[in-house]
Amino acid sequence: MEVNAANLRSLFTGFRTVFNQAFDGATPTWDQVAMLTQSTTSEEQYPWLGELPGIKEWVGDRVIENLTTHDFTIKNKEFELTVGIKRPRIEDDRYGVYKPVVAEMGRAARMHPDQLVWPLLNGGFATKCYDNQFFFDTDHPVLDEAGAETSVSNMQAGANPAWFLLDTTRMIKPLIYQERKPYKFVPLQDETDANVFMRNEYVYGVDGRSNAGYGLWQLAFGSKGTLDDANYEAARAAMTGLKGDYGRPLGITPNLLVVGPTNEGAGRRAVVNTKKAGGSDNEWAGTAKLMVVPWLA
Repeated sequence: MEVNAANLRSLFTGFRTVFNQAFDGATPTWDQVAMLTQSTTSEEQYPWLGELPGIKEWVGDRVIENLTTHDFTIKNKEFELTVGIKRPRIEDDRYGVYKPVVAEMGRAARMHPDQLVWPLLNGGFATKCYDNQFFFDTDHPVLDEAGAETSVSNMQAGANPAWFLLDTTRMIKPLIYQERKPYKFVPLQDETDANVFMRNEYVYGVDGRSNAGYGLWQLAFGSKGTLDDANYEAARAAMTGLKGDYGRPLGITPNLLVVGPTNEGAGRRAVVNTKKAGGSDNEWAGTAKLMVVPWLA
């Protein structure tokens, strides 16, 4: 192919089409457990975390819910993926062999939020959330009916691969995916670009700005105990019995059981199989959707 501005524009258009098709064809799963927030600066604060307002009967004047202020901030990070194609490859019409690479760039860009969001679950046993406790902790501070601070747990200790029970039925999710700049496919292929002049190479890349962080610990239970009937029942009881400050029931309804690959069998026995090994009915079948996440391997 003759290398000129028109042909290079056509080449980029073709690559961009391949990128976009792969991007649109990928199916990420982060949005099952994280809410999307649009960022407008280098970082975003979430002072409202910790409050789940409830509707009450209107008697007299409105009761204004004063949202407790928490200094919880998610800082955006820059991410990129770049490939180079030598000019002789273009001249010799060998650029077609790079289409799978460009397609993989599109798939990787679409799936990258999964790599940010899902590892937060395993990291939640040792990473602090808005209340300055680990996301999965035994000592989350909550005020009882009399206004005295008590400790509430959303975890079970153990030495087994972790599994997680989540409530994803609300607009607010257990985790947060924060997007500052969507991923975009861009070229460096002008004759005056340094990479072309110095290295005889055309460069194509994708970049974006985003990050992920913890939302409400009340919507998640993390366990490193054995995934069996007793522990699953205990996790559900802990979540459904949760109360907010001053004894207000939160109405938590766990609906998603998240496991890594090593716990898939146990997860299926817990909530998918309708019969137990001995032939009796499984009373927990269908009480939560099972999601097996490779990022938790």
